[in-house]
Amino acid sequence: MHWWEWLIDTAGVVLLLALGYGAGLIVRRRFLARDGGTFEMSHRIRADKPGRGWALGLGRYSGEQLEWFRVFSLSPRPKAHWARTELTFDRQRDAEGDELTSLFPDHQVIVCTGPRGPVEMAMSPSSLTGFQAWLEAKPPGTDWNRRRSAH
Repeated sequence: MHWWEWLIDTAGVVLLLALGYGAGLIVRRRFLARDGGTFEMSHRIRADKPGRGWALGLGRYSGEQLEWFRVFSLSPRPKAHWARTELTFDRQRDAEGDELTSLFPDHQVIVCTGPRGPVEMAMSPSSLTGFQAWLEAKPPGTDWNRRRSAH
C-alpha cells in the first residue's frame, strides 16, 4: 500500500470519529433536554486569572438541584451541581474583557454564595429570571447562610 493510501485511510477514520463525536453530542443534548428545564449556562471553574476559567455548558433544573453539564462532553452525568437551599444570589454584571469571547453572546455573569464559597455562572437574561424565581421558591427557613450562622 502506498503512503498516500494510508493518508486517505487515516483521514477517513478521523472523519468518521469526528462525525461520531458530533452525533454523540447531539444525542446527549436531546437526552438531557428530554424532561425540559435545560438552558445555556457557563460556569467559571477557575478564578485565578480575571476573565478566565469559564467553561460553556448547559444548566438543568432537577428537583431541588441545579445541574451543570459541559457542552463538549459525552458524559450523561453533571460535572457540577448545587442544591437550591445552598445557593444565595449575590449580584449580577455584564461580561467584560476576555469573558466577551469566552461566553455565549449577551449572557450575564452572576455571582452566588454556596457552601464552598463563591459560585460564578453566566446565563441569558431570560434564564437569569428563571434562575432567580427558582431560588426564591425555596422553602422558607432553608437558607444555607442562616443554617451556617446558627451553628
